[in-house]
Amino acid sequence: MHNILVAGAHGNIGKKIIKLLDDSQYFTPIAMVRKQEYFDTFKSQNINAVLADVTENTSHAFENVDKVIFAAGSGGKAVVEVDQEGAKNLIKEAEKQGIKKFVMLSSLGADNPEEADELKDYLKAKHNADEFLKQSNLSYTIVRPGTLNDNLGNDKIELKKKLNKHGEISRDDVAQTLVRCLHDDAPKNTTFEIISGDTLIGNALSNIE
Repeated sequence: MHNILVAGAHGNIGKKIIKLLDDSQYFTPIAMVRKQEYFDTFKSQNINAVLADVTENTSHAFENVDKVIFAAGSGGKAVVEVDQEGAKNLIKEAEKQGIKKFVMLSSLGADNPEEADELKDYLKAKHNADEFLKQSNLSYTIVRPGTLNDNLGNDKIELKKKLNKHGEISRDDVAQTLVRCLHDDAPKNTTFEIISGDTLIGNALSNIE
């Protein structure tokens, strides 16, 4: 069983990731949260939790951690502080701690934020965080989903290194993709984009174009 630190565990996707990990026979979740009430909620569900803020020292959060999923987000209120510098802060700590894999939740459009009509500052922050991860010594996967919705996931996606189109995807299927990327046979040191599609997530990850 690998211990997985989930940054942003109380977010919309973070909570789905925690449930998938908790139900898994391969992984044990550690919910990283910045508010006591979130910490207490996870503890009441018998889920390991740690109080830590990505913008501050997070070294204490890495005890017995094998891999990391970064799913934290500022909700547009502090994109540089959280989405960029917070991610970089966690990447640096993960390097120090010798973490085996770092899975980054990014966004479609983060490869070329200057072309965006909306959310340009957010996409710039995600772009900078992604580039920092690529240049680290960590084994990584960067996942860039399209527009998120709350539809029921069906475990099927369209995945390419560059889709060259926009689209939507359920938070369920994004969470499932992120968790699948933790497996030792999942793609390493790669970046790809995903939207809703017709290919099972496992098959899509095995045949990245």
